[in-house]
Amino acid sequence: MNQQTLVLIKPDGLVKSLTGNILTRLSETKLQIIAAKMVNVNYELAVEHYKQMKDAPFFDELISYLQGTLHDRRKVMAMVYWGEDAIKKVRQLAGATNPEEAEPTSIRGSYGRITSKGVYENVLHASSDITEAEREIKLWFRPEEIIMDIYPVKKITVSTLGQKVWA
Repeated sequence: MNQQTLVLIKPDGLVKSLTGNILTRLSETKLQIIAAKMVNVNYELAVEHYKQMKDAPFFDELISYLQGTLHDRRKVMAMVYWGEDAIKKVRQLAGATNPEEAEPTSIRGSYGRITSKGVYENVLHASSDITEAEREIKLWFRPEEIIMDIYPVKKITVSTLGQKVWA
């Protein structure tokens, strides 16, 4: 079954210059990238992304991690991968969330670590299931940023929209 999944290369992956290595590894899945962008992660986006973990004792560190304040790299690379069994393929290649439990040949097993505060610096995020993939993709991307209509869309007219344009 064709499906889509969100993949984030987190700030630690960017600061360690692992983007090329991670993308090469992900290319092994034979999935298509149907959206990609660099994102400055604000507090609200980070909190909404990790809202299911809001009661965890390490929540504040997790938010700081995704925002890039722990690495002085305030951005992530956000992508949507699409194809046959996308979620399973990406998660298998990514490895276990805990880098110490991940297979050494997985992305997280190769490049991840656990901080002294217990935060998993696991270099990338991959959606856990189809429901989370939809929630996360809609959080990180607008419909026009994805080259396929993977979810139903509607067109609206907004008359008082302020927008940044090239000078």
